[in-house]
Amino acid sequence: MDLRVTIVQTDLHWQDAEANRSMFSEKLAAAAPQTDLIVLPEMFTTGFSMTPEGIAEEADTTTLDWMKQEAQRHQAVLTGSVMVQEGGRFLNRLYWVRPDGTYATYDKKHLFRMAKEHHTYTSGKERLLVELKGWNVCPLVCYDLRFPVWSRNTDNAYDLLLYVANWPKVRRQPWSTLLQARAIENLAYVVGVNRVGTDSNDHAYSGDSAIIHPKGYHLLETAEVEGIHTVTLRKQELEDFREAFPAHLDADRFHLED
Repeated sequence: MDLRVTIVQTDLHWQDAEANRSMFSEKLAAAAPQTDLIVLPEMFTTGFSMTPEGIAEEADTTTLDWMKQEAQRHQAVLTGSVMVQEGGRFLNRLYWVRPDGTYATYDKKHLFRMAKEHHTYTSGKERLLVELKGWNVCPLVCYDLRFPVWSRNTDNAYDLLLYVANWPKVRRQPWSTLLQARAIENLAYVVGVNRVGTDSNDHAYSGDSAIIHPKGYHLLETAEVEGIHTVTLRKQELEDFREAFPAHLDADRFHLED
């Protein structure tokens, strides 16, 4: 079965969760996408902030409730990451929210030390695999993109790999190159959703959100502007390619250690 994926590339209101939720509600209502999956950027309620004190929500509260409402309204899975507080820790947590209100979570594994994210947030330990319309999906967060072992698609465990990000413009070339590499090496579709605009730390973001075919070519390339885009992914194309080019059968085996 084909899968319709909608990405939302936008500027963000700095550390203003209510304003960002309202903005996304308005944008999605105006676009009214006929879709199966809506992907928002990393930390979509705040921007990429290292000052979560007094800003981070308690886990599974306000923004999750909003995501449930939007998922039900659009009859699509809604995903993106937010800063949360849980058990005395701060987490960069991705929510995967289904139209029926059920959800799964993934806590960002690789924390961006150049911004001291590893001093502020707690690293996740488990990768998330979820199912949607017969597709297996692996959602990851931003800096995870640089670490191919974490995303390795052993035995074709997933069909779609997606990254939500706040990836600065100064490093746009690695972003684009690594997204293509992840698609090629994992024989999977890849979706990367980034923001645009400039945050309050004067970091500029160029967007460059993309949807990439398993062969490595772009199904969608975005400009440095806001926009909502929907692309249909073809499951049969993926299966035919994997059958004709089963490189996964020759993949190296390895064991992950903390």
